[in-house]
Amino acid sequence: MARNEPTIQELGGLWRRSLIAWPDGRRDTQSWVNWLQGPSFYIDLRQPDLRPALAGATHLRQLSPDDLDWLSLQEGFAGELHYAQGFFEWRREIDFQPQAVYSDMGRLWFEKGMMIEEGKDIAYIEHWHSEMLDRLPFCALRLDDAEAGCRGYIVRRGPLFMYARARSAAVPPNVHLRDCVAGAESLEAAQDFVDCEISQGVVTSAGWIIQRSSLPYREGRCLQPVLPPVGGSRLVTSDVGPNGAALVRHWEVLDMQGRLEDMLMNERAGGVR
Repeated sequence: MARNEPTIQELGGLWRRSLIAWPDGRRDTQSWVNWLQGPSFYIDLRQPDLRPALAGATHLRQLSPDDLDWLSLQEGFAGELHYAQGFFEWRREIDFQPQAVYSDMGRLWFEKGMMIEEGKDIAYIEHWHSEMLDRLPFCALRLDDAEAGCRGYIVRRGPLFMYARARSAAVPPNVHLRDCVAGAESLEAAQDFVDCEISQGVVTSAGWIIQRSSLPYREGRCLQPVLPPVGGSRLVTSDVGPNGAALVRHWEVLDMQGRLEDMLMNERAGGVR
């Protein structure tokens, strides 16, 4: 079958998934899945349907065992997209789930107004739909927070952004996060296992507003990346600490794609969901 394969450059923008089908017959059309692709850096968030109320938690230490059980079902990752010998590979520097046995590699082609993805190691099929953000200015950053011991990514296309921040706690590879949470030695240790933020939001005149997040208490808050007055390669973002106190993260910019002025400017109110 002739396949209309994209280039990495043609993948720039927001993609929404409508279907994943596995070889054993399982299908999922209900999960909320968005993938924002920059020039090569990307961020992806995947959340199951019917999220619970989470008992009004406003910070990490307020999450209950039931909250953590649902949150541990989420998926999300950030890193760099590569292409070689007919396969695209989403290399994951940040992963909400522990490191998997299989690589994230697959073939991509356009068909019937959408993009099809077929896995290499596991022959899943995914259907992706473009939200046409590839014509807008872009910038993507790879970040390091040495104080917290974690990496971060920001990808922005026009008014839309996604942000990823790795957890500081170590998790064992090749297991599901739900098992890590269930087997944690304390509630605090279980909370630390889910403390990996992958968020999507919109840049408005009021700031960088988070609309959807792997940590739901971040929703409605402002990320607001800025350069300190001294300039340099440091970037500051707003966060909330485990106990609810305001937290400022200081990031070293390791790599940048696009123009920093396109990354940091605010926009008129609006958004993409």
